[in-house]
Amino acid sequence: MKSRQRRDVLKTATALLVGGAASQAMPSLGADAPKTPFNVAATFIPIAGMSEMFPVRRIYCIGRNYAAHSREMGSDPTREPPFFFQKPTDAIQWVPPGETIDHPYPPLTKNYHYEIELVAALHQGGRNIPIDRALEHVFGYTVGLDMTRRDLQRAMGDEKKPWEIGKSFDRSAPLGPLQPVPRVQHFTQGAISLKVNGQVKQSANLNQMIWSVAEQVSKLSEAFELMPGDIIYSGTPENVGPVVRGDIMEGHIDGLPDIRVKVV
Repeated sequence: MKSRQRRDVLKTATALLVGGAASQAMPSLGADAPKTPFNVAATFIPIAGMSEMFPVRRIYCIGRNYAAHSREMGSDPTREPPFFFQKPTDAIQWVPPGETIDHPYPPLTKNYHYEIELVAALHQGGRNIPIDRALEHVFGYTVGLDMTRRDLQRAMGDEKKPWEIGKSFDRSAPLGPLQPVPRVQHFTQGAISLKVNGQVKQSANLNQMIWSVAEQVSKLSEAFELMPGDIIYSGTPENVGPVVRGDIMEGHIDGLPDIRVKVV
């Protein structure tokens, strides 16, 4: 290989490495794209009313963003700085409206918990985004579940170790199709609830969030450069609890299509 060709290949590879997960959603580089020994599938979310798909770059989740849930998890719900964790993009499991999707019970756990959440998807990025401009970055919303291997999460927490194994695993982020902001507007209040086998388990209002979606976007942008394709799970209300095989979960947020998932 000539030295100029070698430099061009190295520049392209370096750009992809710097881009990280975002490279999965990039347009084809054509003849300049490096050859790979295998293909890695990108992650997309359907958009209601559109033929286009939303490419997912990162999944951010905020912890303990409702006071009552914070208390049930053994924390002080004062307005301390929020904390975030991430799930892998392929944790997403799409749930079409009006259908009941099989959701596999994951390995290694005997205490598998539901957490119903509002999910915001970004179409603009940036750093140090002011709160009063943060919602301009939101493309749309949907209903999501932050499924959790609670026993593994607690065990890691007790040992002062990262509890990624309790949160970041295959299909741990079921969600519905994105509803663009022009169709649904922004969500600052409205009922959020979860039923298991027809019985209400979680019930609250979005206005009970400690940190609003706008504040979450702003705070995240202080720690990370946000990018188009990022999505944010905005926290769950109190009364999280376990499900077992055969249970059917129904997630609801006023103004968004419900999602329905069966644990198998």
